[in-house]
Amino acid sequence: MRTRYIFIVGGVMSGIGKGVTASSIARILKDRDLRVAPIKIDPYINVDAGTMNPVEHGEVFVTDDGMETDQDIGNYERFLNEHLTGAHSITTGQVYLSVIQRERNLAYEGRCVEAVPDIPNEVIARLDSVAKDRNADVVLVEIGGTVGEYQNLLYLEAARMLRQKYPDRVAIVLVSFLPVPKSIGEMKTKPTQQAVRTLQGAGLQPDFIIARAPVAPDRKRREKLARFCNVLEEHVIAAPDVEQVYTVPRGFARDRLGDRLLDVLHISQKKHVRPPGGLSKEWRALIKRIESAEKPLRIGMVGKYFTTGGFVLKDAYISVIEAVKHAAWAVGRKPELIWLDAETLAKGDAAKKALSDMDGIIIPGGFGHRGVEGKLAAIKYAREQKIPFLGLCYGMQLAVVEYARHVAGLTNAHSTEIIADTAHPIVDILPEQAELLAQRKLGASMRLGAWPCTVALNTVAAKAYGIRSKSESVISERHRHRFEFNNEYRSRLEQKGLVISGVNLQRNLVEIIELPKGTHPFFIGTQFHPEFGSSPVKPHPLFLAFSKAAKKKSESPGMKKPRM
Repeated sequence: MRTRYIFIVGGVMSGIGKGVTASSIARILKDRDLRVAPIKIDPYINVDAGTMNPVEHGEVFVTDDGMETDQDIGNYERFLNEHLTGAHSITTGQVYLSVIQRERNLAYEGRCVEAVPDIPNEVIARLDSVAKDRNADVVLVEIGGTVGEYQNLLYLEAARMLRQKYPDRVAIVLVSFLPVPKSIGEMKTKPTQQAVRTLQGAGLQPDFIIARAPVAPDRKRREKLARFCNVLEEHVIAAPDVEQVYTVPRGFARDRLGDRLLDVLHISQKKHVRPPGGLSKEWRALIKRIESAEKPLRIGMVGKYFTTGGFVLKDAYISVIEAVKHAAWAVGRKPELIWLDAETLAKGDAAKKALSDMDGIIIPGGFGHRGVEGKLAAIKYAREQKIPFLGLCYGMQLAVVEYARHVAGLTNAHSTEIIADTAHPIVDILPEQAELLAQRKLGASMRLGAWPCTVALNTVAAKAYGIRSKSESVISERHRHRFEFNNEYRSRLEQKGLVISGVNLQRNLVEIIELPKGTHPFFIGTQFHPEFGSSPVKPHPLFLAFSKAAKKKSESPGMKKPRM
């Protein structure tokens, strides 16, 4: 089948759910047995997302091949339950860098290289390359930001050029916000009308409007959008606020978005039959698990990347959040994440007051010294009070530091990331990473992507992964860090009871640490990021095991009632 293209663009403002919309459309099409290749285009000039502040930009998601991408790539993977490559992430920096390098190599045969058509052509070539690699029926392209942003003009031009070439193979979907001003109490369509006119000014007419709003638009609002935006009324698709994003495909299916997309793209509905309810049995079962979960699973998330001024942001840890949800639903519980600023936990009995009624505690990844002592206090409390604990990347490194200080007697133990001349560098930088830092080669230079890890048999980690024999002991997980467990302290900590249960044998790098089951109900730290490998239909094994332990703790006698 000839490849089709769906471009998803934003109207009025950013951050209203283009990524979830794209992911939901991808899921609906996959459930109709179509091969979908989702791509995110970001207008920033950064080559990748790796050097961006997570508070400002959100989580950096890492693919198996080591690309540091926008967090929407994680959305795509979770909804599709498929692994994508770095080619699914395109930035202005990548595109211009590629065009300039080709020009320097005379690939344009000496002619004048121009923004149009050469930049759009490079974008189209990248879309087609992904389509070929994935053997895709549909390439789904999300353009970051909004249609009114100057830096998006060349991407809109790429869509226009493709539509001109293949008028029956390109669909344009506008995700636009319809505000309901509190003082008025009426849903307003005028901002979306303006967004459509801006899009039309770039030579594109939307086929669909995804109406993002606190509630679904009524008939009058749909009629108004259809009349003034030149779309069919049935192509105005409701996208009201929902509690869980994984129910969004159900809403789209109810509006028969899948049917209408196939019609616009001239794809046979007889060949790609609509499943019952518009969704696969697998996805319908997921929604049932989500909506039937009632008892809470209280998980304390100790971090530092979610506060900015007077606001609390969660995007910096979105993959961890979603992995917790996936696992909690799988054990029949409703996830309740409690956000704990690490900087507030270091003094006195602050950790005890904040963590005493948690079912489980997670220390996610991060960098730098801010909040370190608070995280160490939280780890110590979780270890001593036998609260299920999961430390991710930096969380694992600090778990080792805490164990060295308070169990192995190495009082001044630390990471050289925090104190370069610490007496006991339990965590240290790899030699090649030190060289890269000295040369200021920072972008895309960490230990990135999927690396193999051999899991020791008869450990908590092995049980979580379902590993019963040596032949199945090698796993693959994604990384993003520069500092590692210092092997010079390995035997000393093992003698004090720490278990090294996962190692990258090629370089003898510690990947998983844990406490024995007889010592602690669940205490695991991973150098890698297991959250990147979790999906709602297939929770990550470590998060699932953590949630089972947290559920068991919540059911144990004497468990404190949650604070109201």
